[in-house]
Amino acid sequence: MLSEFFEPAQFTWRRDNEAKDPKVKDWICQETPGSAGGDSWDVVVLGVPLSRSSISVSGASEFPDAFRRAWGGYSTYNLDYQTELGGMKVLDLGNVKMHFTDIPKSHENITQAMASVREAFPNAFPVSIGGDHSVTARLVSGLKAVHPGKEIGILQFDTHLDLRDLADHGPTNGTPIRFLIENGAIQGKNVFNIGLHGFFNGQSLLSYAKEHGVNCITLREARKKGIAETVREAVAELSARVDYIYVTVDMDVLDIAFAQGVPASTPGGMASYELFEAVYEAGLSQKVAAMDIVCLDPTKDTPAQATVKTGVYTFLTFLTGLRIRDS
Repeated sequence: MLSEFFEPAQFTWRRDNEAKDPKVKDWICQETPGSAGGDSWDVVVLGVPLSRSSISVSGASEFPDAFRRAWGGYSTYNLDYQTELGGMKVLDLGNVKMHFTDIPKSHENITQAMASVREAFPNAFPVSIGGDHSVTARLVSGLKAVHPGKEIGILQFDTHLDLRDLADHGPTNGTPIRFLIENGAIQGKNVFNIGLHGFFNGQSLLSYAKEHGVNCITLREARKKGIAETVREAVAELSARVDYIYVTVDMDVLDIAFAQGVPASTPGGMASYELFEAVYEAGLSQKVAAMDIVCLDPTKDTPAQATVKTGVYTFLTFLTGLRIRDS
């Protein structure tokens, strides 16, 4: 039962079903977990409010509900692509249950929650709202548990490799990709990390990436080729050798000027519009089967919640790609 792993969101909207120009708050359905049939939804949203496993102090556990609060500021129509999202049926399942102090228990809950979602909603696209990046390892593990014979690839938008040594760092936001490689959930050659730049990855991590065939694409390279073309090429390579592509967006891929509400944001990262372009292209792929947005801390954000709003915009732009691919 989904209710075993989920609890209602702390913040919910009252939908205006008569709105002439509906907002996202009037569109996404917020129901008690397990109350709706699994065949009737195109997308399911799950909050994953865990950030105790973050290397740096982080309030990313607050993002799922801040994300929901921001829905009132967005229409369901994307003018850039002349696409109406309202025709998609989207269900907010609430938040995965977290233990107050037991990080391994929380991680196990995430794995089981993702597996239960995949089983209960086999035709729906899961979008997870973190939480720190450690949750990605557990979400992908849940996907793998339901599809053990399937090959999973990772399309990662990130400033960091997230390949720190598990023996030294444990299951943190610095180790999710290494965790998945070393636990056999994915192969290194099926990881494409786009957005790496500057002075934020040590040579030992780059050596590990090279040893395991991780595809490291710097932001400088991506800009020379074009962000959209870089994503298309990565998706094409992955699509040729995996069954499912999992998209993970670490919001620290953004330049610190665009992401003040991200604990590990840095100079030299993506501009917001580049990330929007990237996730739109990813959403167009038929092989893309799940995605997450992680490492956004509303407690560090600007008074206007600029980074939270960017996170919602990223989510909606990705859904625009899904809408167009399935239309």
